Amino acid sequence: MKMKSFEDSIETLEKLIEELERGDLPLEEALKKFEEGVKLIKYCNQKLDEAEQKIEIILKDEKELKTVPFEEAKNT
Repeated sequence: MKMKSFEDSIETLEKLIEELERGDLPLEEALKKFEEGVKLIKYCNQKLDEAEQKIEIILKDEKELKTVPFEEAKNT
């Protein structure tokens, strides 16, 4: 599954949840949608973690108000 933007992923996840909550899907299809939902949750959590780390870097260096990629800041 190709990952979309964070916002698109959240929207897709909400639709999957609605479909699963209706309870009218065959078992195999429900399992596929559940698996897709788990992947989307992991992706969204990763994006949120990255955003949080970037905010922490910005706040840590607030005098200069610059951002650096997380990987670069981790090595300093």
